[in-house]
Amino acid sequence: MQFNTVYLDSMGYELAPNVLTSDDIEKRLEPLYQTLHFQKGQLEMITGIRERRYWDPGFRMYEGAARAGKKALQSSGISPELIGMLIYGGVCRDQLEPATACAVCHELGLGPQTQIYDVSNACLGVLNGMIQVASAIELGQIQAGMVVSCESCQQIMDLSIQRMLETRDMTVFRKTVATLTGGSGAVAVILTHASVSSKGHRLLGGTIRNAARHHGLCCWGPDTGIPATMPQIMETDSAGVLQHGVKLGVETYRIFRQERAWPADKPDKIICHQVGSTHQKTILDALGISKEKDFVTYPFLGNIGTVSLPVTAAIASERGFLEKNDSVGFFGIGSGLNCMLLGLEW
Repeated sequence: MQFNTVYLDSMGYELAPNVLTSDDIEKRLEPLYQTLHFQKGQLEMITGIRERRYWDPGFRMYEGAARAGKKALQSSGISPELIGMLIYGGVCRDQLEPATACAVCHELGLGPQTQIYDVSNACLGVLNGMIQVASAIELGQIQAGMVVSCESCQQIMDLSIQRMLETRDMTVFRKTVATLTGGSGAVAVILTHASVSSKGHRLLGGTIRNAARHHGLCCWGPDTGIPATMPQIMETDSAGVLQHGVKLGVETYRIFRQERAWPADKPDKIICHQVGSTHQKTILDALGISKEKDFVTYPFLGNIGTVSLPVTAAIASERGFLEKNDSVGFFGIGSGLNCMLLGLEW
């Protein structure tokens, strides 16, 4: 896909206020560690994650998304009335219906003409939302749109830790250890037509590929029925996700480069979905991209699902890692398996 008139105008984010270190988690898991003869420090050593964050009790997803949205609007300077589409792309939502985007729209004071709905696609929800907004802009349906998300790790992490302590089983540990990388945060991305604002970063286009035969490698329940008949659970075949996800990423990247017609030294910088140190090294090695081109936040934010990639881009921009005229790649791989790569001129 290719875009000619779409700009990533601004981003805003909200970090959860409470810090949870890997050491804190291991203290809770001490009985399990004793049973399985684990040494302390394993969690950070395996994942490269020192800490992650969580919201205060009772915090709602729309609150975080709205806070990030207000920051994005303030940074952009465009009128809220110009936002013709608002998409909430988070895995975590406040209820089955109505769409969490409805509460966010109300908090932001957007106009009655704004299209509002949720999109769900594991860790790619925000990127999918960006493509939908960009397509609507390119078609002339809207002048500007916003994609927001808010993720919360605490409930599923607490349930996973409880399950580990109850079973003290190596198989259960392997299936649920990826849950311990989770973090919490919120993000917002505003995209505009060039005629509205071209001070941002031009969205060039993107490439999408799937390997849906691997849809069972990472699952977060329980909603197999209404009402739910089992407690919430998350299980991940970490080795399988890495193996098949990297293979899918390599194939998508090959096609992405062909479509962008970038020379061998491009992109200048990349922003990947944040999983952990093993994933980062494996995917960079497979793609032949040097570590110096990558920017990471997982050591201090963990894996915030749909929020991870855009919040990492926002922080990378704030810190001067992303520079004017850089060719930038957004690399997203999510459960399903799905892969989406976006190209931007910063």
